[in-house]
Amino acid sequence: MDRAFRLFFPRMLVAMLAFLPVLAGRAAESLPPATPPAPEVLFRDVRVFDGRSTALSGPTTVLIRGNLIAAIGAGAIPAGPAVTIIDGGGRTLMPGLIDAHTHLMFATLPQVAVLTGDVGFLNVAAVKAANEMLMRGFTSARDVGGPVFGLKRGIDMGLVPSPRIWPAGAFVSQSGGHGDFRLPNEMPARPGDYSFSERTGAAAIADSPDAVRQRVREQLALGASQIKVMAGGGVASSYDPLDVTQYTLAEMRAAVEAAENWGTYVTVHAYTPRAMRQAIDAGVKCIDHGQLMDDATARLMAEKGIWWSLQPFLDDEDAIPVPESSRAKQLEMSNGTDNAYQLARKYKIKTAWGTDTLFDAALAVKQGKQLAKLVRWYTPAQVLKMATADNAELLALSGQRSPYAGRLGVVEEGALADLLLVDGDPIANINLIADPAKNFIVIMKDGKVYKDSVSTKL
Repeated sequence: MDRAFRLFFPRMLVAMLAFLPVLAGRAAESLPPATPPAPEVLFRDVRVFDGRSTALSGPTTVLIRGNLIAAIGAGAIPAGPAVTIIDGGGRTLMPGLIDAHTHLMFATLPQVAVLTGDVGFLNVAAVKAANEMLMRGFTSARDVGGPVFGLKRGIDMGLVPSPRIWPAGAFVSQSGGHGDFRLPNEMPARPGDYSFSERTGAAAIADSPDAVRQRVREQLALGASQIKVMAGGGVASSYDPLDVTQYTLAEMRAAVEAAENWGTYVTVHAYTPRAMRQAIDAGVKCIDHGQLMDDATARLMAEKGIWWSLQPFLDDEDAIPVPESSRAKQLEMSNGTDNAYQLARKYKIKTAWGTDTLFDAALAVKQGKQLAKLVRWYTPAQVLKMATADNAELLALSGQRSPYAGRLGVVEEGALADLLLVDGDPIANINLIADPAKNFIVIMKDGKVYKDSVSTKL
């Protein structure tokens, strides 16, 4: 038997060795394909504004791997065989800018077109507006009213380069409120009848706690990251004087409860102390506008930690165009802007910044200029912090309803790579951000470069 084994074993070994390549090939076919290394971008010789500091860092290096900031300083060493090198030449690397009050569907078209135009046309205009916003260095936007769910979906699928969007969907308004754009001959509304703005998802008119609750839940179901409720009179709306308070406390609480049950919050449009106080009593987490704020209400907001999304509305060349019938309201509102910012600073209220540009393509391109105006009340470093780290903190208020995971508004290891390379020092010269076409050398969102004037590949 030993002799038979000695004769057979060499033949068996040869056969097995011959079959090994076949087995190896089949094993390789069954393995999943190797994951390619994440693309890397190395910013070399940059001075960093990190989103919080009062001064730039010294010259340093920042490594991006995939969509994250992987390392800063000595540890910023590429791991892959190929890396895109961006020679900063001592320029400023800072977080992408964030606009906390936008209406992307309404920003660049005249109001009559928004209220009567074909929805397909409105979407085309919004795609262009969103792309141009990204190329101005705004990598994120909180949209607080308008049918942007489809636009956001297309952006997230990569169909168009545009900012990240935190959508509120349709703004919720009472009849005759700031979100009611029906013509007089459309009232009273017939049961079950909806206006054009309601059918397109721009507005949701509701006049009882149950109706408010339903409309809020609809927006949350469609993907709202926060809810926008009209709590007081407005400039651009026809029916409501600026001083009116809108909704009852019970109706406002219905909106807040519905949003809180989804883990998110309500922000309100309001100018007057009475409108703001009712909203605060109802539990809202953010006041948008508030130009007619008084001292007592400002102190209350600070005590309760409520956010104030404030816009530098002034009666200047950048004032939003309004009908002559709304001009008195606009002047009353803009005349309160200076006092509002003084109160925000006095009580150290958590303050966000946004543009609220409506119905004017020429004004939309001045986004950076509108931000730079804040030096009337703040230092340049405080202005940049407000439009980066502070606004990112407001976005995070959406909690699990936030459509994007990760940290924004800062240049820190592990944060999302939304970055700008600025040709100069915006802390020394804030007006650099007013001319993004000239001064923003590189624009990066989610680790992908959308504008690049200086890089090389190795």
